[in-house]
Amino acid sequence: MDPIRDENCPRFEDTLELVGRRWTGSVLQAADQGARRFGEYRAMIDGISDRLLSQRLKELEAAGLIERTVIPSTPVQIRYQLAPDGRALVDALLPLAQWSMRRSST
Repeated sequence: MDPIRDENCPRFEDTLELVGRRWTGSVLQAADQGARRFGEYRAMIDGISDRLLSQRLKELEAAGLIERTVIPSTPVQIRYQLAPDGRALVDALLPLAQWSMRRSST
């Protein structure tokens, strides 16, 4: 059996911390379901404040999970979508989400 080394865990722990933040899962799920504009995210995520939604989108963009596109129009439009790593993370989290649903129904 291989020992668990602290130097092997920081990235995994950082990912768990990011995903575990309040509303992060909802933002990723909204992106997965087609939200592109800020208002669409807000409409899909019941109870999230504008400030917190903005913060989560910025964090997910900085982590390379959400792509932000500025469309130079009048007024300027901002679009968000899952980046390839974000898509891979959502796909990886699906079994965990299914597991939690099964546990909550028992």
